Amino acid sequence: MKLIVNGEPEEWADAITLAELVAGRMRSDKGVAAAVDGEVVRRTEWPTYVLRDGQSVELLTAVQGG
Repeated sequence: MKLIVNGEPEEWADAITLAELVAGRMRSDKGVAAAVDGEVVRRTEWPTYVLRDGQSVELLTAVQGG
């Protein structure tokens, strides 16, 4: 299946969950926020949120600084 992840096209297995995508793309899920098609998805929903072909996913990480 094709997804747009952080603005780049990527191929992923069918029926992948948002939690699986985050685990496959990020070193850790700590400090990570995810939005699908412009809507923030709560972390508690990630394990059951099944992504569909063509969706756009933004993965954001918190950055410490001042």
